[in-house]
Formats: sequence, C-alpha cells, structure tokens
Amino acid sequence: MTNRLKEKYTSEVVPALTEKFGYTTVMAVPKVDKIVLNMGVGDAVNNSKNLDKAVEELALISGQKPLVTKAKKSIAAFRLREGMSIGAKVTLRGERMYEFLDKLVSVSLPRVRDFHGVSNKAFDGRGNYTLGVREQLIFPEITYDDVDKVRGLDVVIVTTAKNDEEAHELLAQMGMPFAK
Repeated sequence: MTNRLKEKYTSEVVPALTEKFGYTTVMAVPKVDKIVLNMGVGDAVNNSKNLDKAVEELALISGQKPLVTKAKKSIAAFRLREGMSIGAKVTLRGERMYEFLDKLVSVSLPRVRDFHGVSNKAFDGRGNYTLGVREQLIFPEITYDDVDKVRGLDVVIVTTAKNDEEAHELLAQMGMPFAK
C-alpha cells in the first residue's frame, strides 16, 4: 500500500515542476525531505506532568515517540536551569512524513477556525516552510475530553528546494492551502 500524497508527487508534481523550472533530471526536482514537529512546554518548569501530557499528545499526532528537549542555558528570570526538560520534538521522514503531510493538508488545517489559508511569507530563504498551529485539537487523533490544556506546536517542513519560489510551488502542488 503506497501513500496517496507520495503517488501524487511522483505522477503529478514532478512533471509539473520539471516543466515550470526546466529541470534536466528527476533528481534535481525539489522534494519534501523531513517534517519536524516541536512543542515547547514552558510550564514544565513548575509541573513536570504537563510535559508528560505534551509528549503523549505529540506521540498521538505524529505516530512515533517524541524526543524530550532540554534547556541549553540557565535563565534566572524564567526559573530555568540548564538541562531541565522544556519541550518535545519529533522528526518525521519517509512514509510517516507523507502520511502526516496528507493529514495536515486535507483534514487538520480545514478544521482551524476562521481559516483563510496558510501564510505565504513563512519561508526561510532556503526553501523551508514553518507553520505554527495554535491548538492541538485540530488533529483528529486528539479527543477534546482528554485535553487538559490547549497547547500549540510548530511544524517545520524541510525541502530540498534551492529557494523559496521552488519550495512554494512544490508545497502548492502538494495541496498546501496558501492564502490568496
């Protein structure tokens, strides 16, 4: 069983991008390299149970076990010591990455209230796209009754594109709902 989005990439997106940008080989066509999901849990400093809950939710959303991130520096104003657990992240590649991207584009983003499309300006200059999700409830795996606190997460889509224009075209072809 192959993924729907991966099939679309090979059959529709590659020829369209090759025609638009004039690539000479299939290997030059940009593709999605990885997706990184990051959830910062600032209140984990006071209550470590919040971090456990965030890790659990991130595991449900991504389908794999998150890595707990630690503080690099001590910041006295935030009562933060070096090495304290302050967040969780997951890196998705291959089949899971395509499944997640398909779910994000077709199911999760349309569930956002007052949704008019994602920003066109969230590219970093090197062909990577960053998207902030305000609440984890838009994902179908998360049930409303199990949520103790609404947390947001960052979704970073890393592509092999050389510039923002190529990356924008790649994501638009794959169905990313950009704002008009």
